[in-house]
Amino acid sequence: MRASPQQTQQDRKRIKELERDLRRKEKALAEAAALLVLSKKLEAIFNKDTDEDA
Repeated sequence: MRASPQQTQQDRKRIKELERDLRRKEKALAEAAALLVLSKKLEAIFNKDTDEDA
């Protein structure tokens, strides 16, 4: 049993939507990871500065 041309077209459209959503979520995850790394570096820098003042 083969899918109808209409079903195939709907499937392709759904796949495109899912791929677009996945790319968006991957970018958001990468951004969150980068922000976490930067915040940890800032924390380390400022903790080091406060240690030197003491």
